[in-house]
Amino acid sequence: MNALPIVAILLMLFSCLVNADEVNTVLDKKNEAATARFFSNLIETNNPNIAELTMAMRMMPKGADIHLHYSGAMFVESYLDWLGDKGYCIYDRSEPKFKIEIYQVETRQKNQLPEGSQQFCLDKDEVIANNTFYRKLLEVWSTKDFYNHYDVQKAPDQHFFDAFSYFSSLADQDLMAGFTKLKNRAKYENVQYLEVILQEAPSVEYPDLAKVLDTLDPNADESVVFAALAPYAEFMAKDPNFTKSISNYIQTGEAAISGMDDDKFRVRIQAYAYRDEPRAIVFSSLYSAFSAAHASKKIVGVNIVGAENGYISMRDYKLHMLMFRYLKTLFPDVYLSLHAGELVNGMVPPEELANHIQYAVDIAGADRIGHGVAIAREENTLELLSILREKKIPIEINLTSNGFILGIKGNNHPIKLYQRHGVPFVISTDDPGVLRSDLTQEFVTFAINYKPSYADIKKTVFNSIQYSFLTPEEQSTELKDLRARFLVFESEIAKLAELD
Repeated sequence: MNALPIVAILLMLFSCLVNADEVNTVLDKKNEAATARFFSNLIETNNPNIAELTMAMRMMPKGADIHLHYSGAMFVESYLDWLGDKGYCIYDRSEPKFKIEIYQVETRQKNQLPEGSQQFCLDKDEVIANNTFYRKLLEVWSTKDFYNHYDVQKAPDQHFFDAFSYFSSLADQDLMAGFTKLKNRAKYENVQYLEVILQEAPSVEYPDLAKVLDTLDPNADESVVFAALAPYAEFMAKDPNFTKSISNYIQTGEAAISGMDDDKFRVRIQAYAYRDEPRAIVFSSLYSAFSAAHASKKIVGVNIVGAENGYISMRDYKLHMLMFRYLKTLFPDVYLSLHAGELVNGMVPPEELANHIQYAVDIAGADRIGHGVAIAREENTLELLSILREKKIPIEINLTSNGFILGIKGNNHPIKLYQRHGVPFVISTDDPGVLRSDLTQEFVTFAINYKPSYADIKKTVFNSIQYSFLTPEEQSTELKDLRARFLVFESEIAKLAELD
């Protein structure tokens, strides 16, 4: 057989394949354009079709949720199921003489309680049977019904942070069951990656060394602070009991997400310290968090949490940022996502809004900023916005959370300011269980209030993977999967758009 015809046939086949790719590319572009028009028609109006927008947002690939607190992600209904599984109960009244408080969980078996308090502790079935108490429990353990009826209520931020104290004893009871719920919810919402702020890292207080930290001026120079921190860090590094507690912490976190990854889903953990505690506790907790993130491939970053407007949180803010800076010299490979600027005017004196985000970036070296609501009140806002843009430090935007806790909604929120100055941001949930929300609702809120183009929405989704703390190889895999998901989504929306 003459070789020439074979070569010609191969060239023809190759040409067909190239043409097929070109046809698919044209079709994909057409679907993307149709999807953009579809979203524009829904959003760019004074009377948006919220139901259809919600449907489309639920279907849309959402990449990752990279600002998500584990305990706050669970809904009250899940905690009640765990309460029933464990045989625990919840007090239906406060009685100081029995040292019991209404809505608190009792983790002893009911039949092991003193007779005086046993009658006031309701098991799961009793809670559900008592509809008045059940409804009130939902309101106390979450933000349910906070705004839709009149009642004598705590301030929203106080209500929010107090809610955690009621179910905290349940949160760690079955971590794998909890992560399974989060995984199933993520898949339902077309979310492929979760970066979960899981547990406070272990701490230890060495009295003599703690006294040195306690005497520090909150605005002490870096050299003075580092000189006080170094002996404490050296002591912790040599303490076998503390080293063991860090090892146990890592094992607990890794076991909680063991086997969760599959070809359509990944999950990783952030370690954290709680900011409203004594200095020695904060520093030792940060040390163990850094140690864990350095040692484990599943613990991908370190954070600091708690009400930023607390007395200790405000007084020691700069000192906490210097703790991060010091620990970065010991563990330079550790990524940081820091809650910063979760404040509004009136919550603290105005001058106290001047530098929290700046300190998180310039002193601590944050790779991402959580919330960042107070940006417009920073002393050097324009310079800071430029730094955030140039260094590509994204802001984790939590619209429902900011609206409830801080009262910051609509155009009071700085999301447009960040967008105008080219600062990258992601959309995230914060505490969807407590806030009775989800990532779909966050994107609906984003679309309705700020009317982004479809291209901007899509960019925000891709940001969630690009600025995650996954390894470069893992990011590449997830971005490839995300692009494939969008091709499917846009083909579905293009068909839907034809109905118009």
